Amino acid sequence: MPAHHKIDYVEFSTSDIPASKAFFECVFGWTFEDFGAEYTAFANAGIEGGFFANNAYSRTAHGSALIVLFSNDLEQSYADIVAAGGTISRPIFTFPGGRRFHFFEPSGNELAIWSDVSL
Repeated sequence: MPAHHKIDYVEFSTSDIPASKAFFECVFGWTFEDFGAEYTAFANAGIEGGFFANNAYSRTAHGSALIVLFSNDLEQSYADIVAAGGTISRPIFTFPGGRRFHFFEPSGNELAIWSDVSL
């Protein structure tokens, strides 16, 4: 049962559900279940969520929240994102306690990946 008042699900808009599915499956191993042509749910992401058909996208420059994933190998994650068609929007940089970079997935949503400074 979901925990009371805890983040339980996250949804992204996407202009191309098949492209977003292929990207996240290839890079992160997420799995998907389609609910018609305009919605797909994902699992194996640390939190469950979905993609809904829409031409809008989330970016911090527009004031959206930033979803940040964790990586044990930041450079490999960077290379995997580029190879799968993602766009690096902010190259690897350090911050107190770690390093991270930001990227756009194929439909333009901005996410980030971080790694502990010791990795």
